[in-house]
Amino acid sequence: MIDRRTFLKLSAAGIAGSGLAACAGTEKVATAGVPRSQFDENSTAEEVTQGIDLGGKLAVVTGCTSGIGFETMRVLAMRGAHVVGTSRSIERAHAACRQVIGITSPLQLDLANLDSVVACADAIRSLNLPPDMLVCNAGYLGGTGQRELVNGIEKHFAINHLGHFVLVNRLLGRLYMASQGRIVVVASRSAYTRAPQAGIELDNLGASYGYEDMRAYGQSKLANVLFALHLGELLKGTRITVNSLHPGLINTDIDRNLSRFKQTGFALLAAFGRTKSVAEGAATSCYVATSPLLGATSGKYFEDCNAVTVLGDNHLQDAALAAELWRVSENLTRDYLLSHDGPDLNDYERAARKWRPTTE
Repeated sequence: MIDRRTFLKLSAAGIAGSGLAACAGTEKVATAGVPRSQFDENSTAEEVTQGIDLGGKLAVVTGCTSGIGFETMRVLAMRGAHVVGTSRSIERAHAACRQVIGITSPLQLDLANLDSVVACADAIRSLNLPPDMLVCNAGYLGGTGQRELVNGIEKHFAINHLGHFVLVNRLLGRLYMASQGRIVVVASRSAYTRAPQAGIELDNLGASYGYEDMRAYGQSKLANVLFALHLGELLKGTRITVNSLHPGLINTDIDRNLSRFKQTGFALLAAFGRTKSVAEGAATSCYVATSPLLGATSGKYFEDCNAVTVLGDNHLQDAALAAELWRVSENLTRDYLLSHDGPDLNDYERAARKWRPTTE
């Protein structure tokens, strides 16, 4: 027989091996041309923003009611930013904002409903300040093993990618009006550990075959990384940067849709030190959103507060796939995208015109 503590350790190890834990042993190198920070996997959001004054700046954080979204909002507000925090539930957004010391504004945003995305973006665009930081943090992770669709598109892809794709489009021009707009896309290591071998199955976005929750989640997170990669190319020469990141394995309520067994696994990993705290998990988001070192860094992927290149067989730097994903995403969301046409463009319109829906 084994004692309870040994059993729990073995159970945690089993969960870690199932793919829920970070992929230990994957080889990564520092990304060339990006300044290295002094921070690492043990740094917290407060530590990486120490001494940074965000007074007079506007930040938007999606998914602000719990976990790293709440911590990101809290720390950015503590550093002086006016933070717009969004949630599917306006009541929960109000409750979260009331807990934060600083200036916050709650807004409703349901990323599965593109009309809601448009309404949220319009409310942000109506503010006197352009957003300096847009942290695309909200995410969905299913756990039933059953395929779900949003307007014919698999739910993970629809929420985690297309919802934020439209939100960024609707706010892009306003970001250009900031002194240095930053778009931060919270992705995941699942982008290279759980995504399909083909990367993005653009001919199977309804998941009519091969559906698995973690596989679909991994595909949506790869879409996040490729979105930032391609948008970074489109925004070259502007004052806007966009980067993606893996926050770390954190025991937050993103696991709320998982089975009881997998939820227990996350709790066990946390208990035995295999996960980050929420304060550590929000560090990379806050670092990428605020660090003076990163004013010219765009289209990169970050882990543990530093840009990394993941070696091996993955699609994180697949520019051709990123461009095709962009084209398909535009076609799927065309009715919700802003376009800017006309012969007499001002600076704001000229930057936004770099992202103009193409015609077939």
